[in-house]
Amino acid sequence: MGVGANRFKPYLYIAPVLLLSGVLLYYCVGFTAYASLTDWNGLRRMNFIGLENYLHLVEDPTFWTALKNNLIFMVATVAIQAALGLLVAVICAERLPGSTFFKAVFFLPIAMAPAIIATVFKYMLEANYGSLNESLRAIGLLGAGEVIQWLGKDLGVWSVIIINVFQWMGFSMMVYFGGLMAIPRELHEAAVIDGAGWWRRLFSIILPSLRGTTSVLIVLGIVGSLKTFDIVWLTTGGGPGVSNHFLSTFLYQARSDREAGYSSAIGMVILVIAFLLSLAQIKVSERRR
Repeated sequence: MGVGANRFKPYLYIAPVLLLSGVLLYYCVGFTAYASLTDWNGLRRMNFIGLENYLHLVEDPTFWTALKNNLIFMVATVAIQAALGLLVAVICAERLPGSTFFKAVFFLPIAMAPAIIATVFKYMLEANYGSLNESLRAIGLLGAGEVIQWLGKDLGVWSVIIINVFQWMGFSMMVYFGGLMAIPRELHEAAVIDGAGWWRRLFSIILPSLRGTTSVLIVLGIVGSLKTFDIVWLTTGGGPGVSNHFLSTFLYQARSDREAGYSSAIGMVILVIAFLLSLAQIKVSERRR
């Protein structure tokens, strides 16, 4: 009797977590999946309409614009944040004078609310009276009547990318720094004795040792990019028109228009894309390993 009770004892420890995740996560996912198959507007009774929301989604040009913007944002932010984070982490790991100060400076934006960062950058990038255009006019790079639409149709997505990199590059730096500290010092010392220079050690020791860290950051970047909302909404609002919509802002707009079933379909598409991309990255990492 005691042996049988001990067998189920570990499950008792994880039962609260399973219960909470089942109620707060899996139930919500299931409800959203069902709502995506209805014409629900958030108030009236749900009427089952099958895949009509998904068919409408495929024919909606706003969806393809949002998906394209999300993919550009995902690739750019993951690559830039990883590259800059690794560069700063490697420099800080050399324990140069002031490296601790610079680590704190680069990590500081993470402690700031995205709403604050988005508001500051919105005023900086405003076309007519923003500080960036005013600075360019002051040094003669812009004429008196010229403006650059930093948050407009052509540059809006890239401006959002820069804002996101500004906020989250410090996170990549700290994760890489932790990975660098885990590399045995003896490896570097042995490589130096063998005559390996800094670049040789970077490509032969540092980068291979940080492969798992890079995979984790890529997965986090993929998931994070698909749920990016606050910076986009507070800077561009998805406009002008629908040119700067992301999947998350597209979902919010549909929900605001009381198209709860349609917005649920968008949410399920985001979930599937995040799952497939994350799974693909994990499979690639395991194959390399």
